[in-house]
Amino acid sequence: MAETASETRTLFQQAYFVNDLGEAATRWSTLFGAGPFFAARHHQTDEFSYRGKPVEADVSYAFGYLGDTMIQFIEQHDEQPSIYRDMYARGQEGFHHIAYLVRDFAGERQRLLAMGWELACELYADGVNAAYFDTRAATGGFTEIHGDPPHILGMFGLWKRAHERRDPDGPALIEYEQWQAPTDDGALYYQSVPMLPLTA
Repeated sequence: MAETASETRTLFQQAYFVNDLGEAATRWSTLFGAGPFFAARHHQTDEFSYRGKPVEADVSYAFGYLGDTMIQFIEQHDEQPSIYRDMYARGQEGFHHIAYLVRDFAGERQRLLAMGWELACELYADGVNAAYFDTRAATGGFTEIHGDPPHILGMFGLWKRAHERRDPDGPALIEYEQWQAPTDDGALYYQSVPMLPLTA
């Protein structure tokens, strides 16, 4: 049965395979005013599969916003088979996938499988599920479905707030060690303050 308009999926992310996270972040910052981007080097997962096998490549990510759209950069450091090497050899760059958030992850995964799309990669990390379907025949790239637990949405909100408060003279890429610690000026993180003295 054909889907109705009420079942429209809203894309929240565009992802690109790049040779260097920092260079990509600088290009997008200069060209579009995107970012800042937040790096997660050599990302580790709790569970991972690539085309049904426990093969996990060594990859680093960077995430940032351009308006309401999240932009992700992916850099692969080895030659392990992956959904990235499926599209790009070392030295090549380009668009890789789109993504949308789902509440019923298992149900949406089954819906795409029932439509005949191949599950190319699935993972569980940072308390959330993600899966990548090989939709190149339809979109020119992969499609990611990503769970939407509150802690993940909170992190996305932090990155978006950083974009809204973006300093054009600030860094285009912020490393994990930097963005995990509160800043002195509170630009990215909420800063607690002492309560006023009691009056009685």
